[in-house]
Amino acid sequence: MNFLSCNKNVSNACCYSSVNDIPDVIFKQLTCLSNLYFNPEYLEALEKNNTQIQFAYIILFNEANEAIGFTTFQIVDFHLDSVQNGMESIIEKVKCIGRRLKILSKEKHFKIITCGNIFVTGEHGVYIHPNQDKKKVFKQFIKALLQFVNTDPVLKNEIDAFMIKDFNKESLLITNELHNEGYYSFKVEPNMIMKLNENWTTFEDYLAAMKTKFRVKAKRALTQSAELIVKDIDTSMVEGLLPEMTHLYKKVSNNAGFNLGTFNLATYKTLKENLGDKYVLKGYWLNDSLIGFMSGIINENTLDAHFVGINYDLNRQYAIYQRMLYDYIDLAISKQLKTVNFGRTASEIKSSIGAEPQEMTIYLRHKKSIPNKILSLFLKRIQPTEFRQKFPFKDNNFSENE
Repeated sequence: MNFLSCNKNVSNACCYSSVNDIPDVIFKQLTCLSNLYFNPEYLEALEKNNTQIQFAYIILFNEANEAIGFTTFQIVDFHLDSVQNGMESIIEKVKCIGRRLKILSKEKHFKIITCGNIFVTGEHGVYIHPNQDKKKVFKQFIKALLQFVNTDPVLKNEIDAFMIKDFNKESLLITNELHNEGYYSFKVEPNMIMKLNENWTTFEDYLAAMKTKFRVKAKRALTQSAELIVKDIDTSMVEGLLPEMTHLYKKVSNNAGFNLGTFNLATYKTLKENLGDKYVLKGYWLNDSLIGFMSGIINENTLDAHFVGINYDLNRQYAIYQRMLYDYIDLAISKQLKTVNFGRTASEIKSSIGAEPQEMTIYLRHKKSIPNKILSLFLKRIQPTEFRQKFPFKDNNFSENE
């Protein structure tokens, strides 16, 4: 499934099948390179190492043929059976209805074209030049995406659904335009974000800002994990550690509610080569045995937590995951960053260290009207998992027993 290097079937738009095919002048016109998620050095690493996924990119141009917008998308196979966390009974109903109407097959999976980044939580799929009308350009993107699929014989036959992800509450005024294009929206697990106090210069400052019981909990985790040896994993180490890291990663990913794609950890080597210190990769060793790793990206003023791997058999005894969360915070403070983006999952434990939920919305539509109606019934039932928000800091104006 290959796109032309610049398919101009859509007015004022080009579609590229590789980020390396996009001329450098386009990135200069967009002024997007400081955001690493739209930087070719980051995107090339994903492409190069995840060949099971088809990557593509749309560039929009103005009347003067200057680039004004950039969107990334991936084509993935989605299996209904992969959805967990209490949704199994609903999935079974959807499959029964779909098969009765002969629009779902036991053998066939959904092929979804996803605008966004399937490996990262957040608004990392659409970039619009700051001097443009965001609502207008966003509508152009949606039109261009649909037309590119419909004018490609292979895509037109194979694509079942369109997904546009992930948008925070402030963006919905723009993105809700998708409802007029047949998309249905649903809320997913929140993105857990922690804002760092500008007065914190050390990790001890962070601990001092906490209420007593949360500080005690943090120190207990640090004591439990004191035996662990934490080291940066550089490019020379990645290849040799890949089997162990992949095993630990799968332990975590298999517990997820659902995954749009499996991440090839060989990507880490290219990310470290391309991004250097801006890509974070740390290993956790116990008696010369790797029992965990964490990864992340320093993107402008934010540290984004990426995938982790954990030996769950030792997690409780050595507080591996908690130690990782505190290490993300420690690193962000030392780099004088403003926020830590912890992503989805484990919302309650992340709130106990200071992260707060940011509501996230995804849009989805099936290309055919009847399946789209059935899909809407399924999406209405999807709700983020409830959790009890913790307030660990003294200045939250909550009681010590909160």
